[in-house]
Amino acid sequence: MNSETCSVLVVGAGPGGYSAAIRAGQLGLKTVVVENARSGGTCLNIGCIPSKALIHAADLYANVVESASDKNKLGIHSENPWIDLAATIAWKDQIVHRLSSGIEGLLDKAGVQRIRGWARFIDGKTGEVETSDSETPRKIRADFVVLATGSRPVELADLPFGEKVISSTQALSLSSVPERLVVVGGGYIGLELGTAFQKFGSKVTIVEATDQLLSTFDADLVRPILRRLKHLGVSVLTGATATGMTASSDAVLVKTKDGSIIELPADKVVVTVGRAPVVEGWGLEGLDLDRNGSAVRIDEQCRTSMTGVFAVGDLTGEPMLAHRAMAQGTLVAEIIAGKRRRWDKVAIPAVVFSDPEIVTVGMSPEQANQADIEIVEGRFPYSASGRALSMADTDGFVRAVARADNHLVIGLQGVGADISELSSAFSLALEMGARLEDIAETIHAHPTRSEALQEASLQALGMAIHL
Repeated sequence: MNSETCSVLVVGAGPGGYSAAIRAGQLGLKTVVVENARSGGTCLNIGCIPSKALIHAADLYANVVESASDKNKLGIHSENPWIDLAATIAWKDQIVHRLSSGIEGLLDKAGVQRIRGWARFIDGKTGEVETSDSETPRKIRADFVVLATGSRPVELADLPFGEKVISSTQALSLSSVPERLVVVGGGYIGLELGTAFQKFGSKVTIVEATDQLLSTFDADLVRPILRRLKHLGVSVLTGATATGMTASSDAVLVKTKDGSIIELPADKVVVTVGRAPVVEGWGLEGLDLDRNGSAVRIDEQCRTSMTGVFAVGDLTGEPMLAHRAMAQGTLVAEIIAGKRRRWDKVAIPAVVFSDPEIVTVGMSPEQANQADIEIVEGRFPYSASGRALSMADTDGFVRAVARADNHLVIGLQGVGADISELSSAFSLALEMGARLEDIAETIHAHPTRSEALQEASLQALGMAIHL
């Protein structure tokens, strides 16, 4: 078997992998990226992008349905709206195809060699790639290796994936709206999908084992979402555990808080209890890599315990976020090219595309108190926002958390319609070391939702204008 050589071998073309490969190519490094599916990884193909497309379609449809009801207050009326989910899925697939093709074009432009296949490592420098167009694996030897194998949905032993029990991947490709949908897992994936399908017309029940949906977020941020779920008609069972299906497979067995077993009729069951790093099938056993549970352990430069082997993205554990993976991929490419770089991010934004949306950056008041940091806190409700009122969507708020001694902003959080678009402003404030005065004295355009950030900072300073 002849051996090919390169400077950088990237395994996986998701956000972390393709970012590493493109940047390495831009820096003049001979780079090969191996991917078994379309470029873009979980995020683009079966995660972030398709789910947000469906959420957008569900929001539009829900607005049309409301305009056909007596609840409509805006004077806009329509009759007999209906959803053709197969057409919606086809539209979503076009978006995914366009973006994936765009990434492949960017890889080509950067001079990266793309190989469609499955890589398995022989050692820390050498991989064998099985491709569909050759019976003999291609042997590739690299100076540096970047592992970006991503993550997969976690499967429950009592609810294995099949025709009725599906993962988020299958949920994003359903051709018709299930009449009754049970979502097992009340994290952000389950909440986003459950809300969308309720708007499409399903009768949705969310089953969550902890005492709160979105258990990693503080209760103040989650409260507006619970109100909206109730308004939409979504049933929520917290402190409950799905234990399997009935013998006829037409209902989910759920153990409730009081220990009783109930049956939830379901046409489809979506299991969204988390994701796990993909550590099987690519030769991890042939590499001597330290692990942190199932994830690969890395240092502040994304180096693994093997010289010349880096790991980025979901393979390295939480937070499993595409924007974290992209930043890691770019970082690694520049380190390999000889630049002095290390991971020194102040904060990584977390966004939930629920209804309403959540954004968190940095520390919450509770986390600051646990760290013995004396804080001042400001909050501005959307109910006092002219822009929110003019868009008839006023449930939510923006919160600023700062040190009491010097007013350094250490956390920004918010919940409200379209608040995801404020995530970059939140992150920038923390990365630039902004103080409350910096935000308060920056002119924010009126009328916009972004004014809530300025107003929250003013309120923390005791200088509130519109409260």
